[in-house]
Amino acid sequence: MSPHLLVAQLRFARREFVRCLEGVSEEDGLRRARPMNSLGWMVGHLANQEHRYWVITAQDKNLAPTLNESVGYGRPASTPPLGEMWRTWRDVTAAADPFLDSLTPAIMETHFVHGGRTLPESVGTMLLRNLFHYWYHIGEASAVRQQFGHTDLPQFVGDMTTAPYRPEEP
Repeated sequence: MSPHLLVAQLRFARREFVRCLEGVSEEDGLRRARPMNSLGWMVGHLANQEHRYWVITAQDKNLAPTLNESVGYGRPASTPPLGEMWRTWRDVTAAADPFLDSLTPAIMETHFVHGGRTLPESVGTMLLRNLFHYWYHIGEASAVRQQFGHTDLPQFVGDMTTAPYRPEEP
């Protein structure tokens, strides 16, 4: 069975994010084009969202206990090392994927219960939020790279043959 269409789209957005930052040096990963955050922060920030949604909340695992403190929403600006954030991102997305592969249209309509309370957004809405969050930071990262004078940047949206539209499966 193929993954839910939104999961396929999330994976496509992940690949586009990786493509967006291909070739960025560790040094440039630490720099900021104020008021925007560093590219290393963006990688960690997206890892943090997937970690909170698909690893902590969905699976009750915590692979990166300090990640939210350093790159979470509303936290002070930081400049974490790009290589370290990519390693964390890869670990988190690998841990998230088995859960994401289990999603069905019926599960998408449910709500997680975490910390004794029912979360307000459905699993499907959280997946949409995660997907759109990637595209936001792809645009932001592209702008930062332009500010840094990087040239020959990728054009978006890339080859969608790996994530075409298909009817939703029940």
